[in-house]
Amino acid sequence: MIIKNKNEFSPDAVSNDDRKGVKFYPLITSKDGAPNFAMRIFEISPGGYTPKHKHSWEHEVYIISGGGYVLRGEEKIKIEKDNCVFVEPNELHQFQAGEDGISMICVVPNEGQPI
Repeated sequence: MIIKNKNEFSPDAVSNDDRKGVKFYPLITSKDGAPNFAMRIFEISPGGYTPKHKHSWEHEVYIISGGGYVLRGEEKIKIEKDNCVFVEPNELHQFQAGEDGISMICVVPNEGQPI
């Protein structure tokens, strides 16, 4: 068993042409011996966003705090604290933070987690 605290991590802060204001915490990954899934936290600052992209794996997202929108293709759907989102394989998507930012847990298969 492994027990960690989010505060033990220094997040990777990412902003470039396709994403803005994103902090990424790889909490539990294959590096910890997790054979199937990676659990991560994303914190997106107000007005920030993840890349608009798609990939061959599913992922599940739980909104811890704040809110904003998730784009499913061109459809913009409001999300808020305590919502959960299932992103299907090959579904075009993007997360956008609202005025208070957004913090979310994201679980992907190990193939979706950069090493």
